[in-house]
Amino acid sequence: MLKLYGGARSRASIIQWYLEELEVPYEFVLLDMQAGEHLQPDFLKINPIGKVPAIVDGDFQLWESGAILLYLTEKYGKTAYSLEEKAIFSQWVLFANSSLGTGIFIEANREREMPRLLTPLNELFAKQPFLLGNDFTVADAAVGSILCYIPMMLKVDLSPYPAVLNYMQTISKRPAFQKTIGGRK
Repeated sequence: MLKLYGGARSRASIIQWYLEELEVPYEFVLLDMQAGEHLQPDFLKINPIGKVPAIVDGDFQLWESGAILLYLTEKYGKTAYSLEEKAIFSQWVLFANSSLGTGIFIEANREREMPRLLTPLNELFAKQPFLLGNDFTVADAAVGSILCYIPMMLKVDLSPYPAVLNYMQTISKRPAFQKTIGGRK
């Protein structure tokens, strides 16, 4: 069975959400980050950087939330995707973890980056329910999780982005989201 290693209030909840969406059975191994369990030799064999999330799937080990999401969609997704579709997924996952995450959650960037990032997303979600059209994908798990973390962690006004707010509300009602990230509130 796939093992997911995470800590309280870590990006492991993004991976949990996506595993639930894919209906992949997994064991969640909660590491006590305060006690330094992520720096112990057994875990450093899985991720020598000592960060979570990380997975062990049979003999395969992987860390970094974006890489894990892309691996899961490739291995456990119910649809075969073209090289171009996979590249689009990678684009959105990398956008979520780098541009969106740092643009919103690093205070020095927020004022400048928030309108640059959320205005085009707002326009996109005004036209379609999910990032790539009518279907929820790994791109939504990556971008949607970062967006849904905003009201959990920051006091910022998102009212100028009503379509983004509607998207956040829509994905936060998904049963897999409620079972994972939604339980963090």
